Amino acid sequence: MSELWQLGLDELSACVARGEASCVEAVGASLDRVAAVDDQVGAFLSLRSEAALREASEADRARAKGAERGPLHGLPFAVKDNLVSPDFETSCASRILRGMRAPYEATVLARLRKAGMVALGTTNMDEFAMGSSCENSSVKPTRNPWDLARVPGGSSGGSAAAIAAREVPVALGSDTGGSIRQPAALCGVVGLKPTYGRVSRYGLVAFASSLDQVGPLTHSARDAALLLGVIAGNDPLDSTSLDAPVPDYTSELSGSIAGLRVGLPREFFDAKGLDPGTREALDAALATLEELGAIPVELSLPLTEYAIAAYYLICTAEASSNLSRYDGVKYGLRVPGDSLDEMYLNTRSSGFGGEVKRRILLGTFVLSAGYYDAYYRKAQQVRTLVRRDFEAAFERCDLIATPTTPGPAWPLGERVDDPLAMYLSDVFTVSVNLAGLPALSVPCGRSGRLPVGLQMIGRPLDEPTLLRAADAFLERTGFHRDVPELSGTTA
Repeated sequence: MSELWQLGLDELSACVARGEASCVEAVGASLDRVAAVDDQVGAFLSLRSEAALREASEADRARAKGAERGPLHGLPFAVKDNLVSPDFETSCASRILRGMRAPYEATVLARLRKAGMVALGTTNMDEFAMGSSCENSSVKPTRNPWDLARVPGGSSGGSAAAIAAREVPVALGSDTGGSIRQPAALCGVVGLKPTYGRVSRYGLVAFASSLDQVGPLTHSARDAALLLGVIAGNDPLDSTSLDAPVPDYTSELSGSIAGLRVGLPREFFDAKGLDPGTREALDAALATLEELGAIPVELSLPLTEYAIAAYYLICTAEASSNLSRYDGVKYGLRVPGDSLDEMYLNTRSSGFGGEVKRRILLGTFVLSAGYYDAYYRKAQQVRTLVRRDFEAAFERCDLIATPTTPGPAWPLGERVDDPLAMYLSDVFTVSVNLAGLPALSVPCGRSGRLPVGLQMIGRPLDEPTLLRAADAFLERTGFHRDVPELSGTTA
């Protein structure tokens, strides 16, 4: 049997069910792995070691009595630092929220706990989920386990790096413009952004409310299916939550994609700046899908070139509104001043990092009188056209395959002072959020020695087709089983 820290969620569940390991041993293995390698990777911001082991022990007692709550009872998971719980601090990796502990719990966390899962700790992120490299954290940068001199992607970089380094079998992230899929691609793991409204946003600290969606980062498509089955579903606490039945996603993993029509949009594959090694890995991945029986369909998504501009107008406008609540009055950081206005100024100047300030300023500008129609309203009109582009494309295909990113992970610090280059790393992912569609990234090869991701995009609520295609692809290629070499040792 493999070391427990090497196992994915489904494998670990089976191991515990067979009695080959206890829940305490499963949680302990993750904690030991974190102790061994996280000083290099920097994926975690906090650990609740004692509480996690105590909860795992309670899970073992419940299993012994035949009272387990399901196949995931007693297994560990990690939480991106923008999902709230009374059990740990939620800072969004920002100085302005340092020390904040919410009096309520995010719905996704409540559902995982109801399934008996054990929260191991919180993972690093770009401040308020604003970034593509995990370098905007006010605490520390996270490093890519495949090359510690490179970024893991963002904003869910801590969760993606924790999965890649095998510190935990599954982690939660959030995706506003690619923040699950992009770091999943750069770290060589599976990252799923569900349909907008498929998973509750209650308790997710808002960045851009019409774009944000919670989803899993995992070792495999099967693990993503397992976790999505727990966290998906209508939530009366979230007015944007969809009232739609939740299928058994794992039962959809038939292994067969024969006859599946895969759309290949020329705008993505002919894009300027697409790394040659990435293109080579993608071509091989598409050939594998054909070997599995998929049918390639060439198509066009002509509004793609406008998506990134529309996205950064909409998301910054919503960020300007959402982040206005952090003023030092009710919670979080407060920097005194001689007047109320000066206290506001001092608190927000000291509490927010540079990228957050940049987006607040951009968003406030596009919402201001005289510019609203020219920028924000126009961006929303483009958003509608982007969605119609996808609707037309799905009349000809069952899913759409694209690169997840233009290239592999870049060196730490390389794009910190070049926001445009940083923003363009999400050029292939933002249109999915504008349209509210489900999409996932799976590892599909290497550019040099660095992972490359294949993005699969589906119709609304058609996560089953995406997961089936991803599972068939990974079972054929085995890319999800690759483990980076880290110098830490694990007992």
